[in-house]
Amino acid sequence: MRVPVVAIVGRPNVGKSSLFNWLSCRRIAIVDPTAGVTRDRLSSLVDIGGRHVEIIDTGGIGIVDSQDLSEHVEHQIRLAIDSADAILHLVDGRDGVMPLDVEVATRLRKIGKPVLRVINKLDSPELDVNAPEFYSLGGGPMVCTSAMHNRGKDAVFTWVDENTPAGGEETPTEPMLKIAIVGRRNTGKSTFINALAGAERTIVSEVPGTTRDSVDVRFESEGKTYLAIDTAGVRKKKSLQDDLEFYSLSRAERSIRRADVVLLFFDASEPISKVDKQLCEYIGNQHTTAVFVANKWDLVKPKKTSEYAEYMRYTFPSLKHIPIAFITAKSGKNVQQLLNLAQKLHKQAGMRVGTGDLNRVLRAAVDANQPPMRMNRRARIYYATQASTNPPTLVLFTNGPELFDPPYIKYLENVFRAQLPFSEVAIKVELRKRDRAISIENEGGPKRKPAGKAREATPETWEV
Repeated sequence: MRVPVVAIVGRPNVGKSSLFNWLSCRRIAIVDPTAGVTRDRLSSLVDIGGRHVEIIDTGGIGIVDSQDLSEHVEHQIRLAIDSADAILHLVDGRDGVMPLDVEVATRLRKIGKPVLRVINKLDSPELDVNAPEFYSLGGGPMVCTSAMHNRGKDAVFTWVDENTPAGGEETPTEPMLKIAIVGRRNTGKSTFINALAGAERTIVSEVPGTTRDSVDVRFESEGKTYLAIDTAGVRKKKSLQDDLEFYSLSRAERSIRRADVVLLFFDASEPISKVDKQLCEYIGNQHTTAVFVANKWDLVKPKKTSEYAEYMRYTFPSLKHIPIAFITAKSGKNVQQLLNLAQKLHKQAGMRVGTGDLNRVLRAAVDANQPPMRMNRRARIYYATQASTNPPTLVLFTNGPELFDPPYIKYLENVFRAQLPFSEVAIKVELRKRDRAISIENEGGPKRKPAGKAREATPETWEV
């Protein structure tokens, strides 16, 4: 049974995003005094009286967008209203009735759906004297609220519960995979999201910086549920023009942290930029499973994929394990194959290796290349174990983490990636001190033949 849908609509800057975050109990939408911050439809599942309802945040009706995207914003509002079972018409109790409020109310009377007039910014009961003015917008129920001061939520939820169709009793299926789509501006991220979802869920425009929020889009493919996270295009930090771009950057970084797999989008027709390198560095520091996605590949043909792959490997030498996919999101070419690749990598990052197998690989690596002397002491590794997955986290117990320099840790990572089933995902190696332990050098059992110089694991180029 389908989940009931409730849309929040109203003129610009009446607090729709604040209300959306408040009802969702999560900071999802960007909240800023600037009118027209929200452009795409943002949605969240909310538990109301033991059943789930989808709440949708929309852009301001009547907004004059600074980047001439008003028509796109209006289209997203129409889609939200059409899909909704009930409407929350938000107004500003401090400003009183404004001409755009009248326009919104007139429009909503024609749709024939339940409408609750939510009078926001009435922070205390003393301000409720302003509420009767809004009866001029037409009959129907009203409720006085303050998203900032947590006032009136129960009344809103009660109305929603009574005015939406049955459904939502079952707990929604948790997505099997959360995929964050990140990259600099205008690389085709929103186009890719729409291709995945099979619907126009985000605004697509040639105007750079169209997306501001991180937009969660649930979709199904081959009977499996996924969550795609569309993020704002990232710029150089010194080029951030205002708070909106700062918030967008912060949300993009948060999306990387909460995702199972990150798809880092590049415009294949343009050179790799400093922003691309900064994003790669952040992904590397987070040890996130990732795919380099060369989008708009149709614009650079007949250039060979091997040439572009070599360019990528040269630019990001420390991330040679990350697969490269070549797609054209606009036409949908290779989109499904990229989704399949993300599933494969997530499965790889979730694998576990037995302690015995791990220590045999580690022993051979140490035999082949002993840790260098440091501070007049020989670094020793007693044994290793896998502590967790996603990312695979390998804990090495040593006589002192400070005795190991970064090049040697990188050497061990390359050995692990080459000989363990983690060839295309990030590996996190942690060093811990242990004073008394049996060294892997003194363990019983036959020693393997020295492994020789550890080769750097380089996966094949994924032209999916």
